Amino acid sequence: MGPLTHKLDRSIVIQATRETVFRFFTDSARWAKWWGAGSSIEARVGGKVLIRNPGGIEVLGEVLEVLPPERIVFTYGFATGEPIPPGSSRVTISLEPCEAGTRLHLLHEFPEAAVRDEHVQGWRFQLSLFANIVSDEVFANSARVVDAWFEAWTVTDDLARGEAFARIATPDVGFRDRFSLLDDLADLSAHAGAAQRFMPGVRMRRKGEPRQCQGVVLADWVASGADGRELMSGTNVFVLGPDGRISSAIGFANPPEPK
Repeated sequence: MGPLTHKLDRSIVIQATRETVFRFFTDSARWAKWWGAGSSIEARVGGKVLIRNPGGIEVLGEVLEVLPPERIVFTYGFATGEPIPPGSSRVTISLEPCEAGTRLHLLHEFPEAAVRDEHVQGWRFQLSLFANIVSDEVFANSARVVDAWFEAWTVTDDLARGEAFARIATPDVGFRDRFSLLDDLADLSAHAGAAQRFMPGVRMRRKGEPRQCQGVVLADWVASGADGRELMSGTNVFVLGPDGRISSAIGFANPPEPK
């Protein structure tokens, strides 16, 4: 490997713990979810790195360093030898904990500026894809969390209702809709209890599958009265933390249909 004088730096934040993110560098099945079918990695010094891009383009490399869950370093080059042969560039991926989860820092070192510039958009795309692949695994149970949220609003006992919210939401959870401006669990639970008194028998339930992107979940809902008649519908926007709990929610009600 010659002098690597040209650097590509990029950082992203992923809604997951470092340990979870690092699994995707040590498990070939997860590595292939990121890069594509047939890709693999041997997470040991001297281990082989294989990336199979669309169109049959293959990248080959060798692992130079593995320090879970902080850093992995490997060489990077194309099986065809173009634009750079195997072993001629170096990739370092470092993970740091942050409030939102994990900050990933990519450093890709090249022998030539032109080759570096060819990879700028590729890494912009691949790291965005990676963040989604990780969050899809972390938040795979988002439907269950959403259902538990709506169910907690129906719990009549104050203590049990507070415990129900605490299992799925952070202590400083925020909730906003046209009737709510709340900033912690105690306020949320008390507000839900008051809603039961002013709207007896009203229940909300999820409608259809939630849509999740990097920890933000859109969940459609319907509200029905005690007689089962649909009263209104809408969509909630949930933001989930690295532990899968709700850190904030915003409720939107659909306008009533014209009569």
